[in-house]
Amino acid sequence: MATERKYKSFKQFYPYYLTEHQDPVCQELHFTGTLTLLLILFIAILIQKWWLLALIPLVGYGFAWVGHFFFEKNKPATFTYPLWSLGSDFVMFYHILTNQIGQKMADARRTINGERVNN
Repeated sequence: MATERKYKSFKQFYPYYLTEHQDPVCQELHFTGTLTLLLILFIAILIQKWWLLALIPLVGYGFAWVGHFFFEKNKPATFTYPLWSLGSDFVMFYHILTNQIGQKMADARRTINGERVNN
């Protein structure tokens, strides 16, 4: 039986996604995986070695899943929400890169706990 999808929009999903990534090591691993896959994509295009593209899912999921299974100790959201999870990973990458992750994480916790968040 398929898992019931609780979230009906990306806007609803992203706070949940963030709360599944509270461990700083998990966040760092996601960031590293996303940065590495972007570098692989850039290099593959630059030198036109298309076989490098096959490494992208291994790198992206590899780093992320290590973070979930060994540090966060939860099931990756990819299994239930594959596209929203992928999109959320890039949004979280941006929030880490721009040093907004602390505030976004606090907002997400309040949202998940039923409090109103002003954005």
